[in-house]
Amino acid sequence: MRKHRLDLFSLISGAMFTVIAVLYLVASLDNDSVDGRIVIPVTFIVLGVAGLVGAVAAVSRRARPVPVEAPAEPGDER
Repeated sequence: MRKHRLDLFSLISGAMFTVIAVLYLVASLDNDSVDGRIVIPVTFIVLGVAGLVGAVAAVSRRARPVPVEAPAEPGDER
């Protein structure tokens, strides 16, 4: 399998939804309820921040110069 770049937004989104699912699962075990008025806005805030971080990271990666290898000398066999 080839290595690929880390997709920060997808990682944070998956982790956030996993945390929410576990939160609801644990709350259902104790016959408690989770206040959706807090969970839903916090989810959107975290996903928005993750999107901004991903966009800034992509822009900063694009702005870096790509290193260029020096041309091989004639007679330089590897």
